[in-house]
Amino acid sequence: MTQLSVNINKIATLRNARGGNNPSVLKVALDCERFGAQGITVHPRPDERHIRYQDVYDLCPELTTEFNIEGYPNERFIELVLQVKPHQVTLVPDSPDQITSNTGWDTKTHFDFLRDLVARFNQVGIRTSIFVNADIEMVKNAAKLGADRVELYTEPYAAQYANNKEEAIAPFFEAAKEARKLGIGLNAGHDLNLQNLAFFCQTIPWVDEVSIGHALICDALYLGLDKTIKAYLACLKIEN
Repeated sequence: MTQLSVNINKIATLRNARGGNNPSVLKVALDCERFGAQGITVHPRPDERHIRYQDVYDLCPELTTEFNIEGYPNERFIELVLQVKPHQVTLVPDSPDQITSNTGWDTKTHFDFLRDLVARFNQVGIRTSIFVNADIEMVKNAAKLGADRVELYTEPYAAQYANNKEEAIAPFFEAAKEARKLGIGLNAGHDLNLQNLAFFCQTIPWVDEVSIGHALICDALYLGLDKTIKAYLACLKIEN
């Protein structure tokens, strides 16, 4: 079954709005695990506007499921990942002032840069995933540079889903087939939600992991965290 990794950035955003430690990022992460999530994702940015670098250090020894750290690989981020040694690092081409991720890597233009990073992380046993658009060439280059996985940037799928879900999924299916052919793992994330997630995973049942934050936390405001995580897990109950 495709694994669910809960991105807890929005919990940190809420905490930071008031100061103090309410809600507790650590407690929410542990509750997500207790309610059935198979992983926790954080995306620390240079300005620490949500997840702080100290949060990452605090979370690592307490989590019992997979820990995924995503972000742009500047020197501070690289140092953090090498110190914490999460199960997975997801490299994202964010600029410091971006509100959220809005495209994948050009793995041809940045091939040498990414190859060297992947080698550094793999050397210490950290699985690497490269955030890419649903583009076969980008997937091919990610495999060539040595990445363990790619994460498909799914916002275009989510935006088109209501109008024509078959057309929306088509490029993602082709990119996913290429990843499987090349023997690398497949993750997906960005704007996946309770409306579009099941169809995505039914069409591409070999997705290893989805990382979901914003929509999941919004749903939890109405349903509660426990029921929300179980609802997302129900969308993923497709045998691979």
